[in-house]
Amino acid sequence: MHKYNIAVIGVGAVGEEMLRVLRQRYFPINQLKVFARSSRTMVVDGQSYPVEALRENSFDGIEIALFAGTEGEKGAAVTFAPHAIRAGCIVIDNGADFRMRPDVPLVVPEANASDVKKHHGIIANPNCSTIQMVVALAPIKKKAGLRRIIVATYQAVSGSGRGGVVQVEEEFRAWADQSGREVPCHMDQRIAFNLFPHIGSFNEEGYTTEEMKLVHETHKIFHDNKIKITATVVRVPVRTGHSEAVYLETVQPIAPQKVRQLLKKSPGVTVLDDPPNKVYPMPIDAEGKDDVFVGRIRRDPAVKNGLWLWVVSDNLRKGAATNAVQIAEELIKQKLV
Repeated sequence: MHKYNIAVIGVGAVGEEMLRVLRQRYFPINQLKVFARSSRTMVVDGQSYPVEALRENSFDGIEIALFAGTEGEKGAAVTFAPHAIRAGCIVIDNGADFRMRPDVPLVVPEANASDVKKHHGIIANPNCSTIQMVVALAPIKKKAGLRRIIVATYQAVSGSGRGGVVQVEEEFRAWADQSGREVPCHMDQRIAFNLFPHIGSFNEEGYTTEEMKLVHETHKIFHDNKIKITATVVRVPVRTGHSEAVYLETVQPIAPQKVRQLLKKSPGVTVLDDPPNKVYPMPIDAEGKDDVFVGRIRRDPAVKNGLWLWVVSDNLRKGAATNAVQIAEELIKQKLV
């Protein structure tokens, strides 16, 4: 088997998870380099990785570069992707900077793997909440079509980075020890014993950037701007694992039992759907796993072709690192690298 020279750029929560996923999926690596703003050593699951300071010439000999990316600010890929491409490297970027560029494919392998062929050096990884939703909806769209999607997300604090995890843990500790000390807010509001409908910045119509990502990215991945999509996103005091209440109207009628059968056969999906026996997806089920978990599949009794799904996934795994690595696997599978 041919092995490849791989770089991971970023040592935050997603970069760490990328290293873990590469190892766990036995990615065929010849040489692995890790880059960040400054040199150091990082340890993931007991394994040490030397981290080099990222420079313009860091990509010589690298075939695939996984940029861990940032949300809400310009990521490293904006500065360094052109240098990587000139060095003959294919960039897979987890940040938001390139997702909606018409010349950059936005890929979820279970939904639009063939789009990797369209790359011109960069492939974008979608937003975490978009990824899990389209994995669950792609088989339904293929079978019955999609007319409308209404989604409410319940997003874990790890989606805001390590600072969000620290904030919720420290807030709970401050409550438990009754110290009364104030905990600095990494997120927009206090999160312990709380939730808030605010991720990203608000536009003139009152929607956040995170909500509009669900709209625009889903349209691009499905190659269908006619699907009516609207969203509300909520930050909740869960460490890892995003949950989504997804309402959809299909073009053709499809029974809930047919949807269950369809999803059970779909790659990357695990169906947990036996509510009377308390079987339904929860974030603790998804943490550390790569699948998208679907349950509470039910018909809308008031609307023809209306269905509800409850969708849960690990936002650091399938919502970021795993999907990026799967894109790299598709490049190999399709002999594009």
